[in-house]
Amino acid sequence: MPRPERVVAMLTLALLNVFLVTAALAVVKLTPDRSLALRPPTVAQRALVTAAAPALGSLAATAPVPSSGSLTSRLDGLMRHAGMGANLTGTVIDASSGRALYASNADRPAVPASTTKLVTSTAVLAAAGPDHRLTTKVVKGGGGVILVGGGDSLLTRSPAKNAYPRPASLTDLAKQTAAALKAAGTRSVRVDYDVSLFPGKQMGPSWKPNYVSEGDVSPVWALEVDEGRVAPSSHVRVQNPPRIAADAFAKLLRKQGVSATIGSQTTAPQGAQQLGAVQSPPVSALVEELLTNSDNDMAEAMARQVALARHRPASFAGGAAAVHEVLAGLGLANGVATVDGSGLSPDNRITPNALARILVAASSGAHPELASVMSGMPIGGFSGTLAGRYRTGGSAAGMGLVRGKTGTLNGVNTLAGVVYDADGRLLAFAFMANNVANPSAALAALDGLAGSLATCGCH
Repeated sequence: MPRPERVVAMLTLALLNVFLVTAALAVVKLTPDRSLALRPPTVAQRALVTAAAPALGSLAATAPVPSSGSLTSRLDGLMRHAGMGANLTGTVIDASSGRALYASNADRPAVPASTTKLVTSTAVLAAAGPDHRLTTKVVKGGGGVILVGGGDSLLTRSPAKNAYPRPASLTDLAKQTAAALKAAGTRSVRVDYDVSLFPGKQMGPSWKPNYVSEGDVSPVWALEVDEGRVAPSSHVRVQNPPRIAADAFAKLLRKQGVSATIGSQTTAPQGAQQLGAVQSPPVSALVEELLTNSDNDMAEAMARQVALARHRPASFAGGAAAVHEVLAGLGLANGVATVDGSGLSPDNRITPNALARILVAASSGAHPELASVMSGMPIGGFSGTLAGRYRTGGSAAGMGLVRGKTGTLNGVNTLAGVVYDADGRLLAFAFMANNVANPSAALAALDGLAGSLATCGCH
């Protein structure tokens, strides 16, 4: 019979799980296209989560560690049933101790797809810091003004009501700039634009050209509005994001009573007088957004922020090198070899162990700066890219309990995240399927493996 304190602890975990699921439902809304998005949590919800966190952490640390043998017996059966042989690899690590509990080719590099975003998110939080913000500004230039891109992919023409995280607004920037121009007696300007912050190519290594035409990502520029979309809710990407952003800014200036014409690409002079500036949400909020919705544009922007923080060129190569440097400083670089920040490139290689150990670090009190990695991962059955999963079949046990980052490319399905087991022990996991012939079967296998951990006492 379980000890009384264990019974109390398990009841506490059950109640907290109910609360977390309820809170997840409370912050989910349907967007106009019927997809799911997150609402900003209320002050009361944030307070409840803060109060619950120590109890969960204490419970996880004192709960019994699963038996490696029992866990292996359970997961090996599910791995065999998946029918993918050596193409399916995975690992499970106890988050409190860092002890490996299960491994199936866990040190074999695999194409990670969007689980690469866990690497990028960890690196930017460690290098730039969770409170860092990206600045888009306007300065005086020869004969006009220069709109200077700061790499903020979330910059929008005008934020939607109750948008979360609330993005920087080109409308606000136009108001500031118009006020400064009018105060100086200027009523007519030319709008040039500066994209020099991000040098190099705009398309990542081995990216498919149809990524842009199908709306998966915009070419990577230091200046774009609404992630290079023709409208915030559209999947269609524009051909020249910087010029479209400058044109949108000129139109907004005209609405403020300043005659404005579109100019050309230039580089702002050093020390130019600033006429206005707007800032993005903090990196912590950007990381949550990019993980929840697997935002490719934001992931590439964050990789370049790592490069800037490490004084490297904010390019694909500079970002990849900087990310590796930061991970090495955290002791997490082993098994990670990336060439972009989003995971769109099939040239990336990461091992299951590397992904799981990143999650162990992010869940650790030793790295509070990485907390947004944990809070940003979708909740099984409720939010982001996991909203439609964990609702039926063998994975249903993980509904509301599995937090994970998904990854999908042609022939690739991956899943890495955390889950509390039946005793309240926090487990980090990563399961990676490459050379996938049947994507639906692969997704079911990944979800079943992660979901089985939620019901596992496995002593």
